[in-house]
Amino acid sequence: MTQINSICVFCGSANGRSPAYVAAAERLGADMANHGIRLVYGGGDVGLMGTTARAVMAAGGRVTGIIPEFLVRKERMLDGLDELRVVPDMHTRKRMMFEAADAFVTLPGGIGTLEEVVEQMTWAQLGRHKKPIVLADIDGFWQPLVEVIRHMNREAFIREGFEVRYHVARTAADILPAVLAAAGHNGEIAGDAETIARM
Repeated sequence: MTQINSICVFCGSANGRSPAYVAAAERLGADMANHGIRLVYGGGDVGLMGTTARAVMAAGGRVTGIIPEFLVRKERMLDGLDELRVVPDMHTRKRMMFEAADAFVTLPGGIGTLEEVVEQMTWAQLGRHKKPIVLADIDGFWQPLVEVIRHMNREAFIREGFEVRYHVARTAADILPAVLAAAGHNGEIAGDAETIARM
């Protein structure tokens, strides 16, 4: 069993079209705070990033923001964080996020969000870590990615021994239980979170 003290949340710097995305960010933030789990995120005040962080803070939780210098003005840093690290570049940001997190959750987002979660999938595939990776598949947002990974498997580009292991939470209420289940906290599984390991 892996102790989950912090979760890195990858998500968009916009809210997206569906109100369900914002609701999921709010629910995840509150659930993390209520379980004493620190949020590690991109440090911004906008979009789902800001929503998640504010929800953690509003519920009395702790937040660490990590933001590269060139994004400070574009994304606006959130005031009142427990810890804010301004770093030179994206590579440093992602390395520090990885080091600070016990697990990864990916809410809906754009190209940057996709790149962040795929990098963690790649590192896990290559045996660099065993931290849980959960796709918050709100309103089916991540189904195209799930299908791409299945397609790679069918076309024999993911070899035996290099499985892509991740988990899918179908609703906001299932996100944290999916993380805890993946970490071996079997007594805390709830909802209909689905575990997927596609080769």
